[in-house]
Amino acid sequence: MFPGDKANAKIVTTFPHKVVETEFDFIELSDGVKLSCRYWFPETACNEPVPAILEYIPYGTRDKTAARDEAMHSYFAGHGYAAIRVDIRGSGESEGLLLDEYLKQEQDDAIEVISWISSQPWCDGQVGMMGKSWGGFNSLQVAARNPTELKCILSVFSTDDRYADDVHYFGGCMAVENPVWAFVMLPILARPPDPDIVGETWEKMWLARLDCLEPWIIRWTKHQRRDKFWQHGSVCENYEKIAIPVYSMGGWADSYSNPVPRLVENISSPIRGLIGPWGHQYMHQTVPGPTAGFLDEALRWWDFWLKGIDTGILEEPKYKVWIQDSVEPNPCFSERPGHWAGEAEWPSSNITEKVFHFNDDKLSVDKGPLKLKIINSPQTVGQCTPFFGNMGAGVPNDPLDQRKDDIHSTCFDSDVLKKNLVILGAPVVSLDLASDQPYAFVCVRLNEIRSNGSSLQITYGVLNLTHRNCHENIEPLVPGERYNVEVKLNDIGHTFESGSIIRVAISNAFWPIVWPSPQPVNLSLNAGSSHLTLPVRPKNNADAQIAELPPPKQAKVHPQKLLRAPKPTTVSSETDIDNGMVTLNFKHDTGLIHIENHGWCFSSEGENIYSILPNDPTSASVNLSIKETYERVGQLEVTIEATQKMYCNATHFMIEAAVSVSNKQKCVFSRNWKESIPRDGI
Repeated sequence: MFPGDKANAKIVTTFPHKVVETEFDFIELSDGVKLSCRYWFPETACNEPVPAILEYIPYGTRDKTAARDEAMHSYFAGHGYAAIRVDIRGSGESEGLLLDEYLKQEQDDAIEVISWISSQPWCDGQVGMMGKSWGGFNSLQVAARNPTELKCILSVFSTDDRYADDVHYFGGCMAVENPVWAFVMLPILARPPDPDIVGETWEKMWLARLDCLEPWIIRWTKHQRRDKFWQHGSVCENYEKIAIPVYSMGGWADSYSNPVPRLVENISSPIRGLIGPWGHQYMHQTVPGPTAGFLDEALRWWDFWLKGIDTGILEEPKYKVWIQDSVEPNPCFSERPGHWAGEAEWPSSNITEKVFHFNDDKLSVDKGPLKLKIINSPQTVGQCTPFFGNMGAGVPNDPLDQRKDDIHSTCFDSDVLKKNLVILGAPVVSLDLASDQPYAFVCVRLNEIRSNGSSLQITYGVLNLTHRNCHENIEPLVPGERYNVEVKLNDIGHTFESGSIIRVAISNAFWPIVWPSPQPVNLSLNAGSSHLTLPVRPKNNADAQIAELPPPKQAKVHPQKLLRAPKPTTVSSETDIDNGMVTLNFKHDTGLIHIENHGWCFSSEGENIYSILPNDPTSASVNLSIKETYERVGQLEVTIEATQKMYCNATHFMIEAAVSVSNKQKCVFSRNWKESIPRDGI
């Protein structure tokens, strides 16, 4: 998850300013809790104060993100900024307890941190905030709190809606990533603070963290609707609370591209939106490429708003996107060819709607006769979209050729395209359907059938049909009654190639992306009164004038040494010939990494197993296991082992988890959890 120094970025060692690094400091909050931080600033800053940039996340500054932090923040410092990386309360070497993501306490602490930064002798009183994923979320959330010293933010791979468009739920369906992401946090929360920094109290501090440890999936599963739990921290509840400039970035291969156009549309303060082909890493360290210079692009934003330098960034399109070309499907893209396109406003008057009606098995510009089509997918449909999103680390995360899933879906194909067709935005599919069960969902994939017959996934959308009117209230379906519903697919920029075919593939299973319905379902679709609406973007000659992003660069990082080489990352699928159980297995390993300047060593090795029977939605299970180590010779040898299983029946979700922690082979903590939580329209 944390690629560190894996980039093809140019390593820069000479900067306009000589950089001073403070490897560790404490920020004391008003309640006495001390947050750990690491920061870099120009050597002259104490005499000539500079603006500051804050990144505020829970992953520890000593290990997993250390190389990434060094590559980025020392680069900012070399260009005239104080760059501060702070551990959230209860994480890394910070005191206190971390009980969930994006709590009010987290925001309150951030406001105090910003005030502390602005008062330092090396800061001129102006602060920007930035981050990817968690740090992108809390940048938006803190901006909505309007601390006086915070002047602008840069939010990468984040969301404005914690319920409808996040790792937990989307389209009213529970994402399988919900238990996976919760499990990622278990060993992070169990990680020991570094005794070299914390001192003699490190073990007491660590045991206090362990004592309050709980799998977050239990809490998240108890909130299956869009309630106050998810509304908190969702800036879409009131965009007007954000009054400072925002730069929002996303990637088509990532799961957080939809929020970028929403933020551009709804935030009234100065805003810029950028979406490239990238997975879930900063764009100078990610795949698919082309990679680009995130750090220099960020500097253009900071320079304009924090130093008053006219970098020309507000003269560029408000919304800039990479329109992807048609390519052969590939489970691990290294590059996605395409071109940059820009829109002065969003929504854009350049976008027109093109409607394709469902007509038997065809997509047609003309309406066809009414004809019922039965949608009854095996639970294994979705295997060609194996994960929630591409983590950007160069492992198999991208959708496979969709033909295997298309066979078991209800498909509608256009005629062969006589010329290229470019889309930008969110395709929408309107469906006239009925269900034979009160609880069901529908998945719609938009694919391109290339001239050689391969099926390239362009985008997809899902809708829990009990959420057809809103996500706050559950409305069970009346079996046999017809409903008109709209499924909004994920935003995308894509060129359908001349000679190819547009396909809409509809299923009522999508594993392992979303959790199955509680019973097998038959959906009856009225093809004659259903249609696809594409956001078509005619060729715009102005796109050729859009400036390329700067090339990828980063600062040099401190040496790290592999004491044990990582085992290869693998993704495999197996089918049990006796019972038909399909199992997807994802193995990942960092190896044993030694950070040479302070001697801290860490490793992480895990396995994710997703299983389901083709004819039984209640057979779905997610089994997760991980082993992490943290050690320093002669000081500590910590091993954290955790497991988590989530499974279901027709009425409940079941969760079983266990954590065992030892130091120098002596058990210091062990706990098990077992919960049964009623399904609530999911």
